[in-house]
Amino acid sequence: MVASIPRLFVDAPLAAGAEIAATEAQAHYLVHVLRRAADSPLLLFNGQDGEFHARLLHAARGKARIGVEAQTRLQIAEPDLWLVFALLKRDATDLVVQKATELGAAALLPVITRHTNAERTNPARLTAIATEAAEQCERLSVPVLHAPQKLPELLAAWPAGRRIFAAVERRAAPAAPARHAGPAALLIGPEGGFAPAELDALHAHPLVTQMSLGPRILRAETAAIAGLALLLAAGAGTPDPS
Repeated sequence: MVASIPRLFVDAPLAAGAEIAATEAQAHYLVHVLRRAADSPLLLFNGQDGEFHARLLHAARGKARIGVEAQTRLQIAEPDLWLVFALLKRDATDLVVQKATELGAAALLPVITRHTNAERTNPARLTAIATEAAEQCERLSVPVLHAPQKLPELLAAWPAGRRIFAAVERRAAPAAPARHAGPAALLIGPEGGFAPAELDALHAHPLVTQMSLGPRILRAETAAIAGLALLLAAGAGTPDPS
């Protein structure tokens, strides 16, 4: 059985002939978890320069040097689709971050709502989860993780030109659009749904379109996965031809 080639996200420029230092965690992973020796092949990406074939040059005492070889994939434009989600309990938030990364969300924006049952995150943990998911699913970037903010503050500072599709429950709302191009975001509320005042604020916001995910009441993490898949299938986040 042929072993798969590990993929690593690196925070360094990539070009043929370059030599970069792995982080201590990456060195430990390569040497002690995967049992890779010198000259083992790797794949590297940094979200800017595409993907490169590389080799482990040297590893000892928690340090590793990697030699960059030929480019294997060009950097391509990815959908400009954000996920805005009410913070959940730790395991559910971890799942949302992992699956949103796999689906291709460009940015992850946690929000605090009236019914949010958690108000803090561990940025290092969530970044590690997103990075590992990007490495495993073979995407060429890691989504940007934003600090949590309250929903009214997020709506007040929302950038012009980016449509928000808000998944709402128990309201007469249209289904996901069959086609939508241009920058977009999916907004998922907490377990228990949005408070009435929050629904009123969403209804009044000029860039918010309320959207139904079907007749059933979905768990928040399920709604995030389903909503992203529907919007990506509709072309959300792709350039608007007009």
